[in-house]
Amino acid sequence: MSDSIYLSGAAETVYTRHPAGTVTTPSLLAQAARDAVADAGLEWRDVDGLGVSSFTLGPDHAVDFAWRAGLGPLGWLMEDTNGGASGVNMLQHATHAIASGQARTIVLVSGDRMDGGAFQDLVAEYNSATAEHLAPLPMSGPNALFAMLTQRQMAAFGLEREDYGRLVLSQREWAGLNPGAVYRGPLTMEQYLEAPIVAPPLGRFDCVPPVSGADAIVVTAAPSASGAGVVRVRGTETTINIDDQDGDGLVTGLAQAAPRAWDTTGIDPADIDAVGVYDDYPAMIVAQLVDAGLIDPGNIARDIASEIATHRLPVNTSGGQLSAGQAGAAAGMHGIVEVYRQLSGTAGDRQIEGARLGFVSGYGMVLYRYGACANLALLERM
Repeated sequence: MSDSIYLSGAAETVYTRHPAGTVTTPSLLAQAARDAVADAGLEWRDVDGLGVSSFTLGPDHAVDFAWRAGLGPLGWLMEDTNGGASGVNMLQHATHAIASGQARTIVLVSGDRMDGGAFQDLVAEYNSATAEHLAPLPMSGPNALFAMLTQRQMAAFGLEREDYGRLVLSQREWAGLNPGAVYRGPLTMEQYLEAPIVAPPLGRFDCVPPVSGADAIVVTAAPSASGAGVVRVRGTETTINIDDQDGDGLVTGLAQAAPRAWDTTGIDPADIDAVGVYDDYPAMIVAQLVDAGLIDPGNIARDIASEIATHRLPVNTSGGQLSAGQAGAAAGMHGIVEVYRQLSGTAGDRQIEGARLGFVSGYGMVLYRYGACANLALLERM
């Protein structure tokens, strides 16, 4: 990875459960993209590359959005459809595009107007495997699949519901410091345990709330002196189809991608100051942290209680999707925006003092069983 690839700005629209009738997916994407460019201290005309990820932009595509948003001429264009892995995936491709000279200033933007109807359409027709094999079953979306995975994880590692609750409560505490989070009110362990069960052992607070919104970052060949902050991309790694959809879901592609990233960059997991992992369910937080080497697989409950619940290991400091909300495809970009803010010193009341190194992971694209894509980015404050 070239040392001359930077994140120079980031933005997130206000997340909302009930978007106004005038709000559209293109309007959300455009707002986030323009705000990110402004955050980088740049002008719209400076942009010569664009990456877009959205579940609800259709029938338009990235090129249509670029034209309607007044972008061009562009030297690089990408449209990503890989869900929770889309943000890091686009970042990986954008760094290569800049390194090869195809563009110098790339905006990556993800998001959706995700009202009730759009969410139901998404979970029913996510892909052919979902439409043909899962949607006909008497179950609602992926909750039942990840309930079974959570049961297996609990049995394999001796975890209790309280262990997952500590993850959820920790993120809710962070969300209380984030004015952009949808759910900011205090949450107790008693409330967590007594919440209605969605699919055993998953309760209401174990499942991400769908919201509308968009996130964007600016990737540049050179740091902008007038931007909010400059963060270097130290490395990205991806693993796809680690188990050919024949595994138990307890191991993600990060088990292969993370060791490559640590070796390539020379960064040690113990050096990471800010962590953003894809968190559609608490069990996936655990799986990714274990696979990345950020917590001990032999002492998961201990590390959750002593490191994450105490915020000694800052994980998902925006509140994550579980409290900030899952804005469709923006969920794959949300962690990058938050870790960028931490490293650039722009995270407000939730700022981690002296944060220098960040880890972000993406996970997603449920096929017949569990996510097929896993990736990560290592970021460093300049």
